[in-house]
Amino acid sequence: MAVLMDGRTLAHKITDGMRHEVDASGLRPGLAVILVGENPASAVYVRMKEKACEKLGFFSSGFRLPADVSEAELTTLILRLNNDPDIHGILLQLPIPGHLDEKKMLSLISPDKDVDGFHPVNVGKLMVGDECFVPCTPRGIMALVDAYNVELEGKRVVVIGRSNIVGKPIAMLMLHRHATVTICHSRTVDLAGLCREADVLIAAVGRPYFVDETFVKPGATVVDVGVNRVDDVETASQLFGLESPKLQKIRDKGYVLCGDVNFEEVESKAALLTPVPRGVGPLTIAMLMQNTFDSAKRFAEKG
Repeated sequence: MAVLMDGRTLAHKITDGMRHEVDASGLRPGLAVILVGENPASAVYVRMKEKACEKLGFFSSGFRLPADVSEAELTTLILRLNNDPDIHGILLQLPIPGHLDEKKMLSLISPDKDVDGFHPVNVGKLMVGDECFVPCTPRGIMALVDAYNVELEGKRVVVIGRSNIVGKPIAMLMLHRHATVTICHSRTVDLAGLCREADVLIAAVGRPYFVDETFVKPGATVVDVGVNRVDDVETASQLFGLESPKLQKIRDKGYVLCGDVNFEEVESKAALLTPVPRGVGPLTIAMLMQNTFDSAKRFAEKG
C-alpha cells in the first residue's frame, strides 16, 4: 500500500515558516491578481490566492475585468502594475477569453514580477538553469518529492502532459536534477508501456482516472497533478464503480473532485502517491506565495 504524500501538511509547514520570515523582514509583499470574465473555477482559485495573501500579511490587489475587455485596456493595467512599487508579483489568471492573445498578455508582465514563471525570459532561464521564477505547480512538486526523499539522480521520470504550465517546466526541473526524462502526450505510442518504465510518474493530463494500475511499475512514485470536477452520476459510476462512495458525494454536494490517477487501483501498486485533493494543489498556492515573497526580497535588495 502506497504512502500518501501529504501536500497540505507540507504547504502549511512552508507557509508557517514564511510567515515568520515575512514578520522578521519588515517587508510587505504585494501581489496583483487579474481575473478576466466570470469563469467560476477561476474565481475560486483567485479567492484562494487572495486568502493566502491575507494569512501571510501580504498586500493583495484584485482586478476583476469584464469578459469583453479589450487588449488595450488589459495592456494598460499590466503596464501600470509593472511600475507600481507596492506590487512585487503580477498574476494573470488563466484561461482568458479567446479574443485576447494569451502569449502577448503574459509577455507584457515584467519578468521581475512574473511570479507564475510564464514570461519567455523566465522560461528561458529555467531551461538553462539560471535563477528565475519557477512555475508554481512544478516548484511545489519538487518540494514534495524532496520532502519524501525521492531519489531522482539517474532515475527514469515520465511526465504525461506537455503544457507550458506543468509538463514542460517539471521536465526541465527533473533534468536539472539528473533524472532521465520522457514527456508523453496525446500522440505517444504505447503510453502505458512507457509509463511502466517510470520510477517517478507525473500525471498532468486533465482527464479523470486516466492513469490506472497498468501504467504503474510496482514501487514507483506517482504524482497526480490533475484536479477534475465530476458532477454527473452516470459518468462517475463508469469512472469509480457503482459501489463507490463518491457517487453519494455527488448526490449530496453536486460534484466530486478526483485526479488523473485511479487512486484505488494505483494505491496498492505505488510506493508513494499524492492524493487528490490534499496533494499537489495546496503546494501550488504555497509556491505562489513563496515566489511573491522572493520577489519582494529582490526588490528590497535593489533598493
